[in-house]
Amino acid sequence: MNEARRVIARLDRIDALERAQALPDILLAEVRALLRDAEEWARVEPEPPHPALQAVARCRQMLESTSRTLVA
Repeated sequence: MNEARRVIARLDRIDALERAQALPDILLAEVRALLRDAEEWARVEPEPPHPALQAVARCRQMLESTSRTLVA
């Protein structure tokens, strides 16, 4: 359950940063941390729902794509 709370707290932080118009690199760092939190949550669930696993995989792909764009 702590994993779920971490994900929710991270989403709240990201939302607050977006409202404050935070710099993209700050938001990206939070999104990376969100992905780690979500992966941890999926690992501790006895049987994570397939859509949740797919969402984590899609987030990872989008994050990698965005990271390459920012670095280039």
